[in-house]
Amino acid sequence: MKKLYILTGAAGLLGSNISRELVKEGEEVRAFVLPNDPAAKYIPEGVDIVYGDLLEKDSLEKLFDVPSDRDVYVIHSASIVTLKTEPNPIVHAVNVDGTKNMVDMCLEHHVKKLVYISSTSAIPELPHGQKIKEVDHFLPTDKLVGYYAITKAEASQVVLDAVANHPELDASIIHPSGICGPNDYSYGPVATLVQQYMHGEMKIGLEGTFNSVDVRDLADGVISCCENGRRGQCYIMGNELVTMRELFDIINEAADLDIHAKVLPKAVATVLVKVMKVQSKITGKEALLNDFAFYNLTRNNDFDCTMARKDLGFKCRPFADTIRDEVLWLREEEKAALGEIKEDSSKEKKHADSHVA
Repeated sequence: MKKLYILTGAAGLLGSNISRELVKEGEEVRAFVLPNDPAAKYIPEGVDIVYGDLLEKDSLEKLFDVPSDRDVYVIHSASIVTLKTEPNPIVHAVNVDGTKNMVDMCLEHHVKKLVYISSTSAIPELPHGQKIKEVDHFLPTDKLVGYYAITKAEASQVVLDAVANHPELDASIIHPSGICGPNDYSYGPVATLVQQYMHGEMKIGLEGTFNSVDVRDLADGVISCCENGRRGQCYIMGNELVTMRELFDIINEAADLDIHAKVLPKAVATVLVKVMKVQSKITGKEALLNDFAFYNLTRNNDFDCTMARKDLGFKCRPFADTIRDEVLWLREEEKAALGEIKEDSSKEKKHADSHVA
């Protein structure tokens, strides 16, 4: 039987890297993309694009309308990421109800494998000094911080319940830590931080840690899970733990800079968060450093990837290598953008000169 990979979230950082790698391997890929999504241009050539919505049954039927001689592997990566802590009905609808719809379609169409992309934020945090490992249940969610984490936990439980109730369904769950790497056209947290630091816009940092997996290594792990992931098993995919000071040093070396940003102790940062919260209420502008960002940097970000390494052959390149590639990519993007601005300026000047003549 020939293989067909169905991929949701295909226009995102992870999805575009997965589809790029599958196309490189000669696989047949069908991507599910929201109508008029400008990021669709980053999906590689050779991918069959189906436009639709996770919450619309008709478009999902179109997505799963495949030839009978195909073994179908579904990678469900689509979700809405939010840094807010309060409930949001749209986030819940897409992240939880959308996952329910995908599970239903997988059951109805007897797919070969479902790989659901969850998050390490869906796993309850352990005290510092203990490595966080996979869990086999996700409810209740009272120990989680952030609404995104809650919805990813609920969706993960949807998948595990389906596996328990339907012996014919083979599904595994991937829990990435933060995701970073080149070709991040949505400019996620790491890309934004690196860019701001390179421009000298980041004068201070917070004493804390990062754990961010290279998107290229994560994509390889997800693809491996399609073939090698055990039924009902969860897999954490993360990277080495890096402090904020180490991150600044890595960027300096990668970008050949000599910037000395200050790293504030947690006690000082705690006071700063409170001050910024008050300022935010007065000005109506969102604070640059809020309680949730403070939590993410000071929480235990040490994840155990042993299971993924053992079952899937997962391995993650050194974080310094990822940042070096990210720096190179960001500089190329800035050069390209500058070239476009100059070209537009030249066209405007010619247009103005023609009117003068």
